[in-house]
Amino acid sequence: MTTTSPIAERSNFVLVLALYGAGLGAAAQYGKASVLFPLLRDAYPQAGAGLGLVVSGIGMLGIVFGLTAGLVVARLGFRRLLLGALVFGAAMSALQSGLPPLPLMIAARIAEGLSHLVIVVAAPTLIAQVSAPRHRAMTLTLWSTFFGVSFAVLAWVGQPFALRHGPGALFLAHAGYLLAMAVILAIGLPRQRHLPAGPRLTPAALMRQHLRIYRSPRIAAPALGWLFYTLGYVALVTVLPDFVAPDQRSLVTGAMPLAGMVVSMTLGVVLVNRFGPVPVVLSGFFLAVPVALALGFSGVNPMLAIALIACLGLVQGASFAAVPQLNRGAEAQAEANGAMAQMGNLGNSLGTPILLAATSAFGLAGLTGFAMLCFAAGGAVHLVLAAARRVAPDTAEG
Repeated sequence: MTTTSPIAERSNFVLVLALYGAGLGAAAQYGKASVLFPLLRDAYPQAGAGLGLVVSGIGMLGIVFGLTAGLVVARLGFRRLLLGALVFGAAMSALQSGLPPLPLMIAARIAEGLSHLVIVVAAPTLIAQVSAPRHRAMTLTLWSTFFGVSFAVLAWVGQPFALRHGPGALFLAHAGYLLAMAVILAIGLPRQRHLPAGPRLTPAALMRQHLRIYRSPRIAAPALGWLFYTLGYVALVTVLPDFVAPDQRSLVTGAMPLAGMVVSMTLGVVLVNRFGPVPVVLSGFFLAVPVALALGFSGVNPMLAIALIACLGLVQGASFAAVPQLNRGAEAQAEANGAMAQMGNLGNSLGTPILLAATSAFGLAGLTGFAMLCFAAGGAVHLVLAAARRVAPDTAEG
């Protein structure tokens, strides 16, 4: 049984922006290694394929413990754990700035995944709590852009900075940024006086909680849709440009994520406010299916490639907006955000290898089929769970 979180009558936009700033730092935990990859290859010339773990290692804990993080953060307090995660993330980034031996660097990256996980669970839950209901579609859609915005800033500013001052300087700058966000949020976030009680989180209890949450058509719905979004989005943004004519490749590479963010922040917000988040998620998935089919028949027309990711912009922001709309309690919202972190890490990890295998075997037809199956499955999952909610509309978590 969850307690109902207090509903903000007025939105605290300053605090929303501060929490969004923490999200940018969390996304940079992924992005800093991506933009530094060529420099890291020079720093670790004997690493071989093991260097990939410096990039992907941060997601390992999220796949296994994403939902557990939602349970723990709700139990121990959003403010306390968010501040701790920012400080711990700063410590790991400072350690990485010295470019330690590869095993220690990989271990630090995996450990840093704990910081990332807590931030992406606690921050959107707090944004929902400090936003008035009429503003939640906007503030949570803003939150949904944190990865794209952070990667863009790192590509435009972070990479030139690292080329000028060395990779260690970018890691150190990231550590300073996280510490600054911890100070700002320590001042701005109110203390959480009453923490929810519950059973001890033993391994058996955690397994029961996993089963309970993923059986819930309210708590699990945003996460299960998010699995198919991340499965397709990351893979397509990575692989699709290879099928575009070389002279238009850079345009498509930059325009695809930008198109998704623009649609999410404009049309997505308007539609969520008018129709609610789940119908908007459904429209994004089901619009993407015929666009993917047309993309295949066109031989990858650049404008259709951009349009495909623009359709997914409707899924992006509305998925986060669905968390507080389907779940009134702060604890249930944290569980839903934890499940989204878990499914997102799983989708991010699996999508690109699956798409590469499909395109290696079937070329453009493999890409088209992968995209259509992904997005049709995401829409179908939401339809099934919406039907389940109609059968039992009034639940403890809702």
